[in-house]
Amino acid sequence: MLDLAIAGGTCVLPGGAQAADIGVKDGRIVLVGGPGTLPEATKTVSAADRLVIPGGIDPHIHCQLEWKVPGFPAVYTDPAAPVSRAALHGGTTTLIDFVQCAHDRTIQQSIELWQKTWKDACYCDYGFHLMLNGEIPTSHFDQIADAIQDGHASVKIFTTNIFPGSGGQLMMPHGHIWETLKVVARQGGIACIHAEDNDIVMFMYDKLMRENRVNFEHMAEVHNTLSEELSFNRVIRLAENVEGAALYMVHVSAATGVAALDASRGRGFPMYGETLHQYLMYNADDYKRPGGQMYHTYPSLKFPEDQKRLWQATNRGSIQAIATDELCCPLRVKLQGSRIDDVTGGNAGVEPRVALMYTQMVTQRGYSPAHFVDMVSSNAARILGLYPRKGALAVGSDADIVLLQTGFEKTIRASDLHETDYSPWEGHVVTAWPTVTILRGKIVVQDGAFHGDLKDGQFQKRKVADDIRSRPAV
Repeated sequence: MLDLAIAGGTCVLPGGAQAADIGVKDGRIVLVGGPGTLPEATKTVSAADRLVIPGGIDPHIHCQLEWKVPGFPAVYTDPAAPVSRAALHGGTTTLIDFVQCAHDRTIQQSIELWQKTWKDACYCDYGFHLMLNGEIPTSHFDQIADAIQDGHASVKIFTTNIFPGSGGQLMMPHGHIWETLKVVARQGGIACIHAEDNDIVMFMYDKLMRENRVNFEHMAEVHNTLSEELSFNRVIRLAENVEGAALYMVHVSAATGVAALDASRGRGFPMYGETLHQYLMYNADDYKRPGGQMYHTYPSLKFPEDQKRLWQATNRGSIQAIATDELCCPLRVKLQGSRIDDVTGGNAGVEPRVALMYTQMVTQRGYSPAHFVDMVSSNAARILGLYPRKGALAVGSDADIVLLQTGFEKTIRASDLHETDYSPWEGHVVTAWPTVTILRGKIVVQDGAFHGDLKDGQFQKRKVADDIRSRPAV
């Protein structure tokens, strides 16, 4: 007997959307059959008039991150519990955060420290990138190799310190990047790059401060499109000269970044792009709105022509995944800074991401349901080493299943969400919303009622597939 049957829906399977029923046993999908063909189940959920999709994957979130800017006390962003609860309400069942690998600890010690903040403290499944900062201690290179073999398949690298006052601790020198790429490539991992040209960024901070143009509305002049172009091309060329190196360029924000990815993929190299729903739906003009800090993240919002190119790149181009850069904090923290050098980055957006992207992709742009699922779930799973355990409605996959109500209109209100006390998506109208979210066979959200437990979330080891690293596979 099945534990659970999902019957009567239109299911987005790896081969496309079709009428199908799904059978679940012991947390896994064990049957996918035609309507009415499943054996008896302990519980049956009707998916009539619903689009059934694999659980969303947000590959770029920051929980319990210490945020420090000059002139303000340090604060910690929200931990995994409220963020994962909101994620499940929004149809996302897996989050990937970052282990901050400090130089005064071994890589394994950093991982264990981060694991303690997540174990029995997260409602959904999760994984970790390794965040590498500054000049890497020589001893850490072998430790990075061990960590990749133990399921931490991706490393995060910064080519900039992002803003003055960061202490110069984020940016990795290019020689260290080169050596790190060699280690990651040998171990079968992938490098996630926050790419901006540090010289350009810091020069522009100085220039605007000298000219007394310090309001955050000028942020796009600092974190500018030339910076993205120079840094993307430089780090891509490094990777192209390391056998087996693959890059996942995080939060691509500009047309110049897309062009750099296009060129390398055209040369046959395994380069992948992630953008954020902020970049697709907001631009630098939104900084001028009341409370415009709400829309900011690093790198900055760009311009309408960049948005146009980003959207083109999501249409089976050089952008494969849409993330949030989730950084959940109260509105008072998000609005506390008003200068180019003190604005809080990140956004609270993990809950509405799936619905927003369905609206923008399927309803407004005519993307197929399968294409939409690739962008919010399957491609991140493929690139970052979770597929087909995650990101697929297929026999053997985890039963992470979401039932989407579509074909109606719902206005997003912060008061209806489950994160913090504001939403940058306040007032947006969406044409889909999850009515049921299932995590490994357990119904954790149904018709707005939450049934999750903090012990539900499980750490997910990851291994990047060879085809992802050998060529542009998605």
